[in-house]
Amino acid sequence: MAQEQHPKVAHTRRIGRTALEVSALGLGTAPLGGLYRDLSEEEAQATVDAAWQAGIRFFDTAPHYGHTKAEHRLGAALRRYPRNEFVISTKVGRHFVPRTHPYDGSEGWQNPLPFEAIFDYTRDGILRSFEDSQQRLGLVEIDILLVHDIGRYTHGERNEHYWRQLSDSGFKALDELRKAGVIKAIGFGVNEREVILEAMQEFDIDCALLAGRYTLLEQAPLDDLLPACEKKGVSILLGGAFNSGILAHGLLGERKFNYVDAPQEVVERVARLDTICRTYEAPLAAAALQFPYAHPAVATVLNGARSPQEVRENAASFETKLPRELWLALRDKGLIDPRAPLPQA
Repeated sequence: MAQEQHPKVAHTRRIGRTALEVSALGLGTAPLGGLYRDLSEEEAQATVDAAWQAGIRFFDTAPHYGHTKAEHRLGAALRRYPRNEFVISTKVGRHFVPRTHPYDGSEGWQNPLPFEAIFDYTRDGILRSFEDSQQRLGLVEIDILLVHDIGRYTHGERNEHYWRQLSDSGFKALDELRKAGVIKAIGFGVNEREVILEAMQEFDIDCALLAGRYTLLEQAPLDDLLPACEKKGVSILLGGAFNSGILAHGLLGERKFNYVDAPQEVVERVARLDTICRTYEAPLAAAALQFPYAHPAVATVLNGARSPQEVRENAASFETKLPRELWLALRDKGLIDPRAPLPQA
């Protein structure tokens, strides 16, 4: 019996001015940490295997995901593959200690490991976090290190305190690791484009993981961030192309937008997007994944998946050929900013 063939991601782009190249589609591993629903060890490994089979060679993780669970699972799965054939990123800004307070579930993790975070953006804190990640992953070589969740979105009024830690000594740790060749690229992993713009004024970064801000629903980075990235040679690792889910299946799926129930104006915009996509027999998910990659500053589109089937669906969506007329119609209806580069047919 012939084995079923699935689309494979074939494109790659370089990270900033480094020699690193990442696959056009990457695997985000928050689901491996149990975001909203826990996975078994077997499900987690099968998901990573499916990503590999789909041609995905960029994997992003963080100590925060499942309170270190995702790093354990990703490392165990990837260690079975040739190290020189994939790129991996993880994050710093938190280190984890044994839990002293009951987990209240507010972060969305199901069955996280029994650790809790201490935010620390100092030199020593960043070095400790990096070394802890090496041990959890079982990998000495980590390609990309991202400063995680600094900004008012996470820290509110405390953000000035943490930014001072980073400016006073945290940046020094990142610079030391990069100059020593221990890591190949450094950047930020945040939800706010303003943080990246501020960081670019203070420190020489290679890339930034921006979650959910340049999508079919949000294109404000065209005002400032994306032009600045092009000028400075900074690559965007684009996360959250589905805006937490609502663009994955339209109004028929979970109506989540930025991790909460979608407001009415977002629901209405998605309905308009979906109507035009259906006119051209184009899946909404395919349009959502392909749109951000058309911008030359975007090196990869990161998507989480909690099963091999979701991985294969994402890869198929990314590789589906969509007509140029679709993009022109979306632009003409005011759903795509006229400054946005359009995907090629």
